[in-house]
Parts: sequence; structure tokens; C-alpha cells
Amino acid sequence: MDAIEKSEMALTDSFREAMRHVAATVYAVTTIHDGQPYGILATAVSSLSFAPPSLLACINRGASLHEPITHAQRFCVNVLGLSNRDVAEHFMIPEADRFSVGDWQEQHGVPVLTSAQSSLICTVADRHVFGTHTIFVGELIAASHREDATPLTYFDRHYIDISEAPEKARKI
Repeated sequence: MDAIEKSEMALTDSFREAMRHVAATVYAVTTIHDGQPYGILATAVSSLSFAPPSLLACINRGASLHEPITHAQRFCVNVLGLSNRDVAEHFMIPEADRFSVGDWQEQHGVPVLTSAQSSLICTVADRHVFGTHTIFVGELIAASHREDATPLTYFDRHYIDISEAPEKARKI
């Protein structure tokens, strides 16, 4: 391994370590392709625009969801709440039937977790390949939200309850 490769590896390791210390909401991104439901956990999801209402979902090209979502017309971003930790843990089991835990219903042709904090159903409006991922631009066609849910948050390889975080003395 030459000096450039070592430098790139060190930068990748530093980036990975830095990103582990950024708290992120946990999402179950789902779709149906050829009659089969597919889903993965993700943290690389972000709102994009209010006009039209849209979001970004960044999916690793090696993920089990990548090929199905590439061919699907729709996908759902299920924002997991603390009460969905069992769903998140089950999604992490290789070869498991990911939809055997939780109350899943098909809506607009995609799996929606009825107990999720929020569910955002989108049509695939665009795709962009960058590095190891494809960035899927989803245009919203339906949304639901539960006011009584606290988001499931991932930080430094652990799920945390952000509702237990201390309040700041003043709001920014």
C-alpha cells in the first residue's frame, strides 16, 4: 500500500469516526418490487424541498434494497420511534423476514409501518449515483405522523432516547 492509499484510508476512517458521533434519526426505507417487500435501515435521509414536497434517501449500491428501489416507482421512508426499536433490531438480522416484526400495511403500493413516528410515501422523481451510493429523490404523495412519538436516534453505534437529553438554558 502506497502513501496515497494510506492517506485515503486514514481520511475514510476519520470520516467514519466523525459521522458515528453525529446523532441521526433511524428510518426504515421500504418498497415493493415484483410483489416482494424490501427494506433497510438508513440514517442518510433528508428533506429536500417544500415545493414540491420532497426528500432524499441515500442508499448504498450494495444494499439489498438498492436493486428493488432502482426498479420501483415508489418507496416509503418510515421514521422510526422509540417504540419501533424491535423493528430496527429485526431489520439488522441477516436473512430475516424484515416484515415479520411490526404492523406493516401496504399503502400506495409500498410497505408502511403503522406504528412509525411518521411515514412518507414518495414516487421516485430522480436518481443520482455518487460514490458508493445512489441518491433517490422522492416526491411526496402521502404522509402520516403521530404526535406522541419520540424518534429512535442512533449515536456512536447505539440507539439513544433524545427525550432524556438535558434542555438548554436558552433556545437558539
